[in-house]
Amino acid sequence: MDDQATARDLESRLESHRKELTGYCYRMLGSAFEAEDAVQDTMVRAWKNLGKFEGRSSLRSWLYRIATHVCLDMLQAGNRRARPMDLTGATTVAQARLTARPEITWLEPVPDGRVLPSVADPADTAVERESIRLAFVAALQRLPAKQRAVLILREVLAWKAAEVAELLGTSVASVNSALQRARASLAEYQASGSDAADPLDEEQRKLLERYVAAFEGYDMRALTALLREDATMSMPPYDLWLRGHDDIVGWMLGAGEACRGSKLVPTVANGSPAFAQYRRGRDGKGYTPWALIVLEVADGRIGAMDFFLDTRRWFPLFGLPERLSAEGVPERLTAGC
Repeated sequence: MDDQATARDLESRLESHRKELTGYCYRMLGSAFEAEDAVQDTMVRAWKNLGKFEGRSSLRSWLYRIATHVCLDMLQAGNRRARPMDLTGATTVAQARLTARPEITWLEPVPDGRVLPSVADPADTAVERESIRLAFVAALQRLPAKQRAVLILREVLAWKAAEVAELLGTSVASVNSALQRARASLAEYQASGSDAADPLDEEQRKLLERYVAAFEGYDMRALTALLREDATMSMPPYDLWLRGHDDIVGWMLGAGEACRGSKLVPTVANGSPAFAQYRRGRDGKGYTPWALIVLEVADGRIGAMDFFLDTRRWFPLFGLPERLSAEGVPERLTAGC
């Protein structure tokens, strides 16, 4: 095999690990964009140092070692990513204000297709999806960086303690201790679970159909019937978040009234049902992007609605239309995954 063919083979082998590495880095960093930057840095470092790869571990393990150190370096540089509910208590609708917090680095959504490799075993697929839920990734961000790495590698990726110890350059005892502390911290945080939603079962499909009908029809009675009593609503990059039927409906019939008449386009984010929300354009001739809505469904009802408002970032990432016609038909598609 000539040098050019060898190089192509090595590049192909490296690229075959990109998606799973992106998922790992997303869980570590809480940002789709930072995760892709971290993986690109990992690939560049790996390519430059292939001559030093001695084959004592698998190529996959070696790449994870590089990616882990890239993430640990990145995590030294800034604040942990958070959701509004990680910062303050819920706000009543009477006190609700949209206040941007530029000093806060917000947790970001991610398309499943960017971070979830194809897995044959349905049980493994369920674990992968659960481990990118917004609530779980937010809980991970509360852990010290090395505990975060240990928990992801051991609990999500099912690495052996000895493998993690070798990757981190520490002892098995240290890895087991870090895992125990990480588990205890997550239990204290009580990250909420969500119903499995891949594929959607018939009951879940009907729930989402009713959600779309209620939201697009702005029928608050119908919407309330779909929400858990303790349902939450947040709107990053604002720090406002609401809990419970009265405050959520009060907001939507008050400051949120401008959402009346919106159109929803289905997508998937963070292993959960999601929708692109489009509000009627000011010219009255179509609909323009307003929010990426990520839902958490638990016990057959909607437990959370997270509205990510920075559509200039999210819609291209998810490959969502730039605009809908007056009939609600996509006019232009953005570049996406």
